[in-house]
Formats: sequence, C-alpha cells, structure tokens
Amino acid sequence: MGKIDEAREFLKMLGMPKAQQADICCYVLLAMAGVKQDMSWADAENKWIRIHDMIQFANTYYGSTYAENSRETFRKQALHHFRNAAFVEDNGKATNSPNYRYRLTEEVLQMLRVFQTSKWQESVNRFLKYHKKLIDIYASKKKMTMMPVHINGDNFQFSTGKHNELQKAIIEEFAPRFAPNSECLYVGDTIEKDLVKNVDRLTELGFEITLHDKMPDVVLYRKDKSWIYFIESVTSVGPMDSKRVLELTEMTKNVTAGKIFVTAFLDFKTYKKFSETLAWETEVWIAEMPEHMIHLNGDKFLGPR
Repeated sequence: MGKIDEAREFLKMLGMPKAQQADICCYVLLAMAGVKQDMSWADAENKWIRIHDMIQFANTYYGSTYAENSRETFRKQALHHFRNAAFVEDNGKATNSPNYRYRLTEEVLQMLRVFQTSKWQESVNRFLKYHKKLIDIYASKKKMTMMPVHINGDNFQFSTGKHNELQKAIIEEFAPRFAPNSECLYVGDTIEKDLVKNVDRLTELGFEITLHDKMPDVVLYRKDKSWIYFIESVTSVGPMDSKRVLELTEMTKNVTAGKIFVTAFLDFKTYKKFSETLAWETEVWIAEMPEHMIHLNGDKFLGPR
C-alpha cells in the first residue's frame, strides 16, 4: 500500500467515520506527521504547523492541487474531527491569528511510530481505553437527537427532520382524532426506509407489494370501519394529486376495505403551496390545526351545522 492508503487504514482502525477516512484527512495526518512517500512511520514527528503548511506538504509530496482557499475545508473536514477524536491539539492562539498552529498529540505520535509493527495493536488498545472511537461518539449524538414515537403499543425512534416530525404528528395527533383504534401497517423513516411494515397484514388485506412500489408515508387500518388511510407526509414534495391517487388505486386494486387518501402538512403555509395540485375526493390534515380537516369532497359533507 502507498502512504495514502496506509494513513486511511490507520484512521479506519482507530474508529474514524467514513467521511474522515477521505484523502484530504489522510493528507492532513501525513503532513502533521511529516511522513513522505518513501519514509518510515517510525520517523513520524509532531511539530507545530499551520493549515497552510499542510496544504503545501500535500501538494509538494503527494501531488494534490489544493489552493490556499481550501483552508476552511481542511479545518472542517479533517482538523475539527481530529480534535474531537483526541488526535490533535492547538497552541491556544486565536483561530484568526497567523501564529495559530496544530500538532499531533503525543499519544497519536507514538501510535504512528509503531504503526505496522508488533507493538501497534497494544498501542491502539491503550489509546482506546481512554478515548472513545469518533464513530461511536457521533453515533451516540445522533441517537440522542432521535425523536421517540409510539406505534402500535411499541416505542420507535425517528431520525430528526421536518418530514419525520410530521409523520410523528400523524401517528400521535391525527390517528387518535380521525382514525381511532387504528393499526399502523406501514411507516417509513428518512434514514430507515421501512421502520414499520406489516407485510402479512398488508397481504391479508389485498395489497400486492413489489420492490418498485412506492408506499405512502403512513398507512393506517381501522378494523371497526374497514377503512384504510393512505397518508402522505408533505414538507416539500409528494401530495395526493390525481397521479398519486391513481398509482395507489392501481397498487391496491385487490383491497376491498374503504380507501381514504390524506395529505398531511405541518402548517397552513405549506398547504397553500400545494392546494391547487391536490386531487378531489381526498382529505387534508394540517398539524398546526390538529382538530380540523379539509375535505375536498364536493357535496358529500354539505349540510347545515
């Protein structure tokens, strides 16, 4: 392996996330250690250097073509994360000072000097005894920002974001009001596509699901009425327009339960953006006004109140 791939292996074995195993991060590690292509890792050093020096090192000794205005990229993609992983330290100057410098910590320097030797694993074990892998630290933070949601009596976690925020509202605010005692047969997540997918129940009701079918964001089934609610969670795309209703109707042609097509929005402002594209004979629910629905159903609900 060349030094770039060896540096990548070093970062990988110490638990750096995939993004921090990129070439730019390898260049930073090599520059901070002063290791050129034909040098041994045993000759690694940890002198104080600037980001400017890292860029010049990578361009001179590894043929990269980074410009001076790449300094912020080096800082954000590599050095910020190296600091979080306890790989580097700075000299305490103001970040906009021309005298601001970085260097490898003594622990990392010693690991680099025994990299690919019989002492390597022992040094890694010692380092990881006192420092968590960055990939685990970031995974922990991501988990902490997940949104809890109660579905069919079980607890699940949605990843954060407006789309999932709306799906959570559909399950916890819409369903108790307009689909009481319903069962959630399907709900996706922006990261975990099929968070809940009751294939047996869907098949029993007549669904023919293939890998190419795009399920609605949320599917609820109300047994006492024999109603199925197809709900699209819309924050930027995908309302219940005529095309989407036709697709779902075709996908569920063997489903005998009554079908209710709902477009859900977080707020009235978003609803207004899509109001002209919504299909007739569908329903609208807006999370900021959870007690009410808009029925695009002609005279079906016409009458004195």
